[in-house]
Amino acid sequence: MIYKTELSNDFQTIIPPEIRNKFKISPGDQIEWIISNNGVKLKFRKKVSIDEVFGIIDSESDAVELKRKVQRGDKF
Repeated sequence: MIYKTELSNDFQTIIPPEIRNKFKISPGDQIEWIISNNGVKLKFRKKVSIDEVFGIIDSESDAVELKRKVQRGDKF
């Protein structure tokens, strides 16, 4: 399925509701723009709070690296 949107004068656009619903996108989420030779790929990332990751960190973990993994959406 192809969806088209228009850019505003401020270079903003609206994500179609079908895409928002399918990927559970909500305000505050981030979009990664991945450039390739064939075009651009978008990746949606949830904004994660420390409360959401609390309890998955053990005492031997590197907190900075864990935060990076969470921000990238990596599994651990």
